Amino acid sequence: MTASAAPASKGLPGEVTIVEFSDDGKRLKKNKVAKVVKTEEEWKARLTGNAFDITRRADTELAFTGKYWNEHEKGLYRCICCDNALFTSDTKFDSGTGWPSFWAPIAEENVRSVRDTSLGEIRDAVNCTLCDAHLGHVFDDGPRPTGLRYCMNSASLRFVKRT
Repeated sequence: MTASAAPASKGLPGEVTIVEFSDDGKRLKKNKVAKVVKTEEEWKARLTGNAFDITRRADTELAFTGKYWNEHEKGLYRCICCDNALFTSDTKFDSGTGWPSFWAPIAEENVRSVRDTSLGEIRDAVNCTLCDAHLGHVFDDGPRPTGLRYCMNSASLRFVKRT
């Protein structure tokens, strides 16, 4: 594993606006909710070591090693930390990079970009709006219609297969 971004923010209490979705991908409502804030010990107890390092310390899994890079089932991708809906298989594409890639999040409100200068270059890290989990990075070399490539770590996601 290689470090890829500054650690996820410490998570200050407050409210955030997210769009809620059912597990089958149906948009439910836009809602202002309490931000999910936990101590490092609470995150460690909830997550595997790999998921903790990636989501809370901004590590990156090796290409072609995550369980979702080659996932082709229809479904919804949620945050492994807080269950926030992040991406849908409808926007997933094979980027050839070895990480699950999407051309758009399920709702703009559910993710946020953070400037990342950790490798001596400027990149945009992508975090979960609800809990500040580091998810991956977004690049401008994706397919239409957005031209974006949300390059995510499998360990930051939980896949819910569409039934």
